[in-house]
Amino acid sequence: QVPLVESGGGLVQAGGSLRLSCTASGIIFSLSTMGWYRQAPGKQRELVAAISSNGASNYADSVKGRFTISRDNARKSVSLQMNGLEFEDTAVYYCSAKRRGTVDFWGQGTQVTVSS
Repeated sequence: QVPLVESGGGLVQAGGSLRLSCTASGIIFSLSTMGWYRQAPGKQRELVAAISSNGASNYADSVKGRFTISRDNARKSVSLQMNGLEFEDTAVYYCSAKRRGTVDFWGQGTQVTVSS
């Protein structure tokens, strides 16, 4: 059973919106810090946004004011609402879960492509 499964990626024009979702199974979701990372071709994977078990969130400077992360503990899901998408947001986006320290689980990734 795959612990994290993402959905919602796709192709969108610059200025458009997408919503990514990630559903968890087999982990203690309510106690986990959930995150979204992304990796563009030739670049390192970077943290986009994270939300702790108590709902506190943090964002990369490049997405502040445009992206919103949220979680639903009852549904064991975390979402990333992406508005005002830019060409530079093109990447494979990964859902992550951790209890402490390093990431414990990764999703399989979902492609987001923004056309300029």
